[in-house]
Amino acid sequence: MSIDPAAQLRHELRTPLNHIIGYAEMLLEELEVGDKPELAAGLTALRADARQLLTLLNEVLARGQTGPPDLAAARGTLGPPLERVRSAGDTLRRRAAESGAAALLADLERICSATERLDALLGHGRAPAQETVPPAASTEPGDAAPVHKGVILVVDDNDDNRDMLSRRLRRQSYEVLTAAGGRAALGVLAATPVDLVLLDVMMPDLDGYAVLQHLKADPALRDIPVLMISALDDLDSVVRCIQLGAEDYLGKPFEPVLLQARIGACLEKKRLHDQEARHRRELAAFNETLERRVADQVAQLERLGRLKRFFSPQLAELIVAGGTEDPLKTHRREVTVVFVDLRGFTAFAETAEPEEVIGMLREYHAEMGRLIMAHEGTLERFTGDGMMVFFNDPVEVPNPAERAIRMAVAMRDLIDGLAVSWRKRGWDLGLKVGIAQGYATIGAIGFEGRMDYGAIGNVTNLAARLCGEAEGGQILISARVASAVETIIDAENLGPLTLKGLARPVPIWSVRRLVT
Repeated sequence: MSIDPAAQLRHELRTPLNHIIGYAEMLLEELEVGDKPELAAGLTALRADARQLLTLLNEVLARGQTGPPDLAAARGTLGPPLERVRSAGDTLRRRAAESGAAALLADLERICSATERLDALLGHGRAPAQETVPPAASTEPGDAAPVHKGVILVVDDNDDNRDMLSRRLRRQSYEVLTAAGGRAALGVLAATPVDLVLLDVMMPDLDGYAVLQHLKADPALRDIPVLMISALDDLDSVVRCIQLGAEDYLGKPFEPVLLQARIGACLEKKRLHDQEARHRRELAAFNETLERRVADQVAQLERLGRLKRFFSPQLAELIVAGGTEDPLKTHRREVTVVFVDLRGFTAFAETAEPEEVIGMLREYHAEMGRLIMAHEGTLERFTGDGMMVFFNDPVEVPNPAERAIRMAVAMRDLIDGLAVSWRKRGWDLGLKVGIAQGYATIGAIGFEGRMDYGAIGNVTNLAARLCGEAEGGQILISARVASAVETIIDAENLGPLTLKGLARPVPIWSVRRLVT
């Protein structure tokens, strides 16, 4: 990707200002615990003038976004703050030498050199010739703290940029590696584990785009987060970096607090990724162990797997899982029982072809089964078009009556839809539902080789009788069920009705719809 010459010039103009502001901030941080208030005051004034110069420069550059900025015309605006920065730098350098603050002289010299480079750019529209720095990588940790918060690779072909970033990061207890070019960076990454890469865009040997592409194409490196830091303000460059996989793009000069926040976010993301990778490895090791154990129990699992052909999924899973009371053992529990039947099925079966009956039942059973499982019901049995479902056993569930009502209404709505296509074939079928609640004795019923899971008690008989009494599309419920779900249904009180097989009349409600 070629860089627009105007964008490149804007990059070169901001780079020395980045050095002036950055080194001034680091020197002020060092002087916070020192005893040289005059130097601190001078650095504060220099930084303020440099920031004003940056603001003015950005205004000039904004007017020239579509082409090269008119630096000659801007010289009058930018000259005064630039001269103040130059004068302050020279004064600070002299005072530091006189006061014995030799440790500050190197950074003050960098500020003065950056000021001269900016002056040359503003005077000629191009940077003065500089000695080419050969690409190289450095892995010296410097004065890093004994405990590091992460390993960061700083990649920049500019010595001052690398120096500023490295020193700032080491003060924050990061371990810092540096590379003076794209190829050197790839060499460091191939040899040393890294948690984050701070990557410049414009580099002579291998630019930031190429480095980013190489990282994201390498399975061993693609998960290392990359934060682009560049004075290049070209929007296409920002978009390109993000598309290639960079986490973010920060312009120079950057705000130290913002940089610290971005680094913290990237390292946290890397930490979570590494944690997930570690968990995956642990899970893979666990699975290998589990597979060996499973191989020793194949015969038992095959036997238990066959149970799912005869029992509901809840019951089969309980048997397979173990560690609970045997659900096949006879026990007593309060359950909500639902009987479902199709009105008109007998007449349909007498007149339709057997293949049609089987096809209809397959469709019917598949849809009903899906709703039973969705509402966590236990299918006790089905005989042709009839089904018995109960709730709260073998797995206890909250609000069993509500689950039963919601399932029944969903079944009715579903059958109403299916009935449209059935009527087109001449099949007049409708759903009937009866629901009751009470105690039942539950357990395994049958003989060796063929067992069912059944519920016995008055509650099952009542639900069956309510279903038999219902018309097509009607849901009849007992008084106990009506009391449990009265807040969620709109129901009609049909009064006490005498049901076949029951000695006394039974209060019955017909559910019209759900109200919540």
